[in-house]
Amino acid sequence: MAEVFFWCASLALVHTYFLYPLSLFALDGVAQALQGKRRPRAGAATLAGGTAGAPPSVSLVVAAYNEASCIEQKLRNSLALEYPADRFEVLIGSDGSTDGTDGLVQQCPDSRVRLSPAPRAGKTTVLNRCIPSARGDIVLLSDANTMIDADAVWKLVRHFEDPEVGAVCGKLRLYNPTKQDYEESAYWSYESLIKMYEGRRGAVVGANGGLYAIRRSLFTQLPPSTIVDDFVIPLRILESGYKVMYEEAAVAHEETTEDYGKEFGRRARIAAGNFQSLRLVPGLLLPTAGFPAFAFWSHKLLRWCAPALMVAAFVANLFLLDRTFYWVTFAGQTFFYALAYLGRSGVFKRGAAKKAASVAYYFVTMNMAIAVGFWRFLRNSQRAAWDRTARVPTST
Repeated sequence: MAEVFFWCASLALVHTYFLYPLSLFALDGVAQALQGKRRPRAGAATLAGGTAGAPPSVSLVVAAYNEASCIEQKLRNSLALEYPADRFEVLIGSDGSTDGTDGLVQQCPDSRVRLSPAPRAGKTTVLNRCIPSARGDIVLLSDANTMIDADAVWKLVRHFEDPEVGAVCGKLRLYNPTKQDYEESAYWSYESLIKMYEGRRGAVVGANGGLYAIRRSLFTQLPPSTIVDDFVIPLRILESGYKVMYEEAAVAHEETTEDYGKEFGRRARIAAGNFQSLRLVPGLLLPTAGFPAFAFWSHKLLRWCAPALMVAAFVANLFLLDRTFYWVTFAGQTFFYALAYLGRSGVFKRGAAKKAASVAYYFVTMNMAIAVGFWRFLRNSQRAAWDRTARVPTST
């Protein structure tokens, strides 16, 4: 029985982190071979500046809570985006801000900017209010602290020429103002690669809140208690039979935080919301959903089970030490967790050892946050309203 537990847990972990990405790569290769030609490179659009005919109207919707430190920069960035001015608006949904955010938005002289204030009730309530009232056929969603490249709107919107496309996720680049190399960068690059290959099959499993676009007509009101709206909104669109694409040439930039305690809390919050989302997209749990179901199980559900799978593999291994092979697997697991501890303690100051230890520590803490998020989900103790993550002030 211990051997069954060990192999089931180990294979599930190997599948979600390694075999699934490899399967995406293989499927893409087969698709290209069947088409008889290679896919155009990212950013090589058939339409250089826009879409055929009149481009669709676009509303940039930003949910804001006490964003006085960055909202002016966000407005400048948004109004500088390359898109016809008469077909673009910026709608700021203030969630009961008390730091002067509303006043700063109201002072903006550009008529394309609108403010929608309301008492604090959570981001989901803001989106439920603002998306239906948006004037654009396409709704672009972004965070207040996320800065978007000037040409990103065109590169997202062009995908909606295909009537089967319901949402498009852009590429979020994370940066740290004090460290060029940090733990999340490697994992984020890995996740972005998976999204790219999922997008080639029209089945990106969840967006990032920094930059994604949807057809306004496909938005359905979310329960106010929804925690991870940027995960649920695209999944509902995918569940309804539309494609969710990925455009790696549409880029936005967001600063990471130096406060690891707050970052852990953010990840635990997201994890609680992920478990909550299962009841909001039941169709993706069924094999009848086809590839989207395979992607959802492989990329998300097994990842959320990773903390339990890691514990199961380690404990089961303890009962199998009467064979040399399992001594090797036990030593490998022990070494990995020891490396994570060294990454936490900061023993290594530079070089490959430091990078390996940092990645191991990041992986372990990420899964610890999932476990905490699952506990919050079980206790129903994770509130929907969010607190903004403080960032290091910069001049950029």
